[in-house]
Amino acid sequence: MHREIINELERKMSKSIESYETELTTVRAGRANPTILDQFTVDYYGTETPIKQVASISVPEARLLVIQPWDASLITPIEKVLLASNLGITPSNDGKVIRLPFPALTEDRRKELVKVVKGYGENSKIAIRNLRRDGLDKLKKLEKDKEISEDELRQAEEEVQKVTDKFIKKVEDITKLKEKELMEI
Repeated sequence: MHREIINELERKMSKSIESYETELTTVRAGRANPTILDQFTVDYYGTETPIKQVASISVPEARLLVIQPWDASLITPIEKVLLASNLGITPSNDGKVIRLPFPALTEDRRKELVKVVKGYGENSKIAIRNLRRDGLDKLKKLEKDKEISEDELRQAEEEVQKVTDKFIKKVEDITKLKEKELMEI
């Protein structure tokens, strides 16, 4: 019975890690990365459609992203979406493609981005700790309802803590890796 709770906890914590990694793709590290566009949609015949589904996206140079819509009428709407975004990059178009030049990051901007990454990491750790608390509450309820013994509860609590520590460590490792990537020149 308690094994199910711990397995569910691991699944939820894994989802939390995936969510954190997805969140980190929105933090640009001075290099062009097509995943930065994953969060943007454009109105395509009345339907909000992800940009990557209406255009080919390429990285011809380390600091340049080229977006080539399959329908030329989408150039202006895509450009407007990118201008309205908080990317801090001004798109330019030549009527056929949109170019997104990624400027080199200044030292101050790098430090700002590291703070943002640490904030995301802290939020992820909080989510994992909340999952731990929920799991422990479920286990205590099982013990209260006499479905598991006190010893089984103590054992399960230790297991939950080990699982939690493992996922917190993953978040810290991912954060350090992203910080290192941001501070590279």
